[in-house]
Amino acid sequence: MSGTSLDGLDLAYCHFQISDGKWSFQLKQAVTIPYDLKMSRMLSELDSKSALEFALTDVKFGEFIGKEVNNFIEAEGLDVDFISSHGHTIFHQPLIGLTAQIGNGATISAITELPVVNNFRECDVALGGQGAPLVPIGDRSLFGEYKYCLNLGGIANISFETYKGRMAFDIAPCNIALNTLANQLNAEYDEGGKLAADGKANQELLDELNALDYFQSKPPKSLGKEWVVRKFLPILEDHDMRIKDKLATVCHHVGMQVAKSLAEADEILAKKYSYSQILVTGGGAFNNYLIEQINSYNKSSGVQIPSPNLIQFKEALIFAFLGVLHWRGEVNCLSSATGAKRDSSGGVIFEA
Repeated sequence: MSGTSLDGLDLAYCHFQISDGKWSFQLKQAVTIPYDLKMSRMLSELDSKSALEFALTDVKFGEFIGKEVNNFIEAEGLDVDFISSHGHTIFHQPLIGLTAQIGNGATISAITELPVVNNFRECDVALGGQGAPLVPIGDRSLFGEYKYCLNLGGIANISFETYKGRMAFDIAPCNIALNTLANQLNAEYDEGGKLAADGKANQELLDELNALDYFQSKPPKSLGKEWVVRKFLPILEDHDMRIKDKLATVCHHVGMQVAKSLAEADEILAKKYSYSQILVTGGGAFNNYLIEQINSYNKSSGVQIPSPNLIQFKEALIFAFLGVLHWRGEVNCLSSATGAKRDSSGGVIFEA
């Protein structure tokens, strides 16, 4: 798994078991391979390169994944059935039928000599869906005891069960914006939210971010890096203030949008469900200042921060699960979450 926050390549070794129709899992081993500056630039700038460069990078990134998987298997002495690879999203514009993740599956399979399942989003987009979020099937099957599953990754998203099925959508830019600002202070990211905590939210900037059209629209909806770069980051750049104040403002913005999403979800649920916990994962769960704002605007208890391992690798775990479901020929993408014409089993299998 490689996310929009560009932290690195997440590798997770997972065991899944089904008994009486209920799934259980074990997250056995996991590691993040940090990206160096060259890799980060290659991934972040690829959307503006030529078609030839895109195709070459797809193979090059597949080689990188394959080699790192081999290193991981050898170092941990793993017995692997197959590889489930999300890759790295370069384009995501579902309204024009476009989503593209690099990390060539055939290349990964050739290097590792293992079967590979990848390309999870394209089928749903072809069926008129958003191609995102894809984690709801995992949230339902593996974390069904929680009322809400909130992921604070490069883009914050939420998943919850309704009488019409599982609903999910992207809430707002999160770490992709916070990391961009932290980089301007020569920091890789805002560790623990300390930089934001030293700032002060700016009401004018906050109002301008909240006024963007995306935050007025209803689900199903999803965000891509292109929208963040074109619509969100320029607003931050246009305001002349301390970077720490911008960090604080974005945290408040995310907190407000999460609270708004939870309130709208509660209306949809109409108090149908008695459980109240909110599972929070993704890198933003380590940002204490961000969590404080989410708690403040939400004004309710029940936020659950799991183990650091699950915080960091839940998305990789769920994409492993998506691979298992596709391998078994079962639904792994819910139209109730993406808006597609029907549920589907997304993915492409490359045999070893």
